[in-house]
Amino acid sequence: MHLSAPLELPNGSWIPNRLAKAAMEESMASQPGQLPDQRIATLYRRWAHGGSGLIVTGNVMVDRRALTSPGTIVLDADTPLAPFRTWAAAGGADGGQIWMQINHPGRQVYSNMPGLAWAPSDIGISLGKHTAAFARPTAMTEDDIMATIARFAVTARRAEEAGFHGVQIHGAHGYLLSQFLSPLANRRVDRWGGSLENRARLLVEVTRAVRAEVSSGFGVGVKLNASDFQHGGFDLDEAATVLGFLERLGVDLVELSGGSVESAATMGRTADQRALDKEAYFLSLSEHLARSTRLPLMLTGGIGRRGTAEEVLKRGFAMVGMARALALDPELPSRWLSGHEADVFAPYLPWRDQDLASAGALSYIRAHLRRTADGRSPRPKTSPRLAFLLDAMRQRGRVRAYAEWLASNPAPETDVLHSS
Repeated sequence: MHLSAPLELPNGSWIPNRLAKAAMEESMASQPGQLPDQRIATLYRRWAHGGSGLIVTGNVMVDRRALTSPGTIVLDADTPLAPFRTWAAAGGADGGQIWMQINHPGRQVYSNMPGLAWAPSDIGISLGKHTAAFARPTAMTEDDIMATIARFAVTARRAEEAGFHGVQIHGAHGYLLSQFLSPLANRRVDRWGGSLENRARLLVEVTRAVRAEVSSGFGVGVKLNASDFQHGGFDLDEAATVLGFLERLGVDLVELSGGSVESAATMGRTADQRALDKEAYFLSLSEHLARSTRLPLMLTGGIGRRGTAEEVLKRGFAMVGMARALALDPELPSRWLSGHEADVFAPYLPWRDQDLASAGALSYIRAHLRRTADGRSPRPKTSPRLAFLLDAMRQRGRVRAYAEWLASNPAPETDVLHSS
């Protein structure tokens, strides 16, 4: 299968090639309102012109009370749609599809953030000396769970109204839906915990509610960990079973990734010390999943060479997802599709504190996203340490602005859905 081959999704729509821009959190929401602005449109127009057949946005929050960072965009029942229409038009400017990644952070919320820190059980993030940086979560009630399902459905419906071609439900990387899947984070004894069927119930019910709320031609995708890479956590065999659940729900594309804030597999390291592939981190681990499901699968994680992308397709995956490489070179898909051997990799940060190194790597990428959003070109010589320090300063101001907005704009009421 060639990288330029179009892909027909189960919903009957077409993605023009097999290269996707995977989600990266831009942390550029404008105030008041946690909204996308012209910078976001500029950034996504650049990716659209750069040849990505599918563009998945950074995660958009379904509940304004729970953000992954103070710069995260929110789309709920009361959010004005005009800036989202501009965003969707920019991302689809060159004929590709743009999907909105929709998410709830659950317990992966910083302790200095206002709002909510929810989880399946009252078990907090464990990150050694950095544990206190995260809020202690509250176990969700049945009503909390049902309202959250409804919020995902509302956000998906509004994304379609704004002109996006699909949504990707974030069930990976240790966020709320991933927390329910994990036997380490989910110690519930009701119908939302215990067996895998119960732990997967929230992801299944969110997916079912979203599919019921949008049109048949609108894309519904899921991002799923192939493994959490933690001893006793959600693993590859369970991922295979969950793919079986998703097959029956009208899902159009599943992106496989791995890890969480406690196990930074997307940065090339794991809490259980399991070895990852040098490139396409999760390829060897998860390639049998591509042969055992009828769902189109997309693989993301550490891909920066055309030969690696071609190998991903050869091993049965339908699409190749790239994130950091497209922050550093937004035109990389066009280069590969025209036959150029361009290699793009983010630098390795040999910092002693590996958790800070992961945070520094993300700050480095966000610095390039901001440059592109300002109409400039990425600058490889950007200092990761300086980017990290500037990011920390910027975040403090955003926390204050978000707290002021949230205090004067409480979350809208959402109709509770009843799961079957």
